[in-house]
Amino acid sequence: MNPNEAKVRAIHESIRQNLLQDWDPIGVRDAVEAQDEYDGYVGSIYRVLASDASTQAIAEHLARTQTDAMGLHASARSLLPVAVRLKQIDVALRPA
Repeated sequence: MNPNEAKVRAIHESIRQNLLQDWDPIGVRDAVEAQDEYDGYVGSIYRVLASDASTQAIAEHLARTQTDAMGLHASARSLLPVAVRLKQIDVALRPA
């Protein structure tokens, strides 16, 4: 595995853990059988982070995802703490 592949896996795992531990709109954090519940959203969150989006834009993306994909009401404002934590993930890839 080249260094970028390892970095991508680490980034995706960091996003995954943040979604599960901090976002968790359907409350599956402690359900062992549902630890992969938000994996389908990792790629879109990565793209938002890689675009150097603002914390507000990240929160808005999470709110849209929660509302459109899950049918659960969400406000971007309530998701700002999650967006702040996601924004702290270093998503930069170095040339291989």
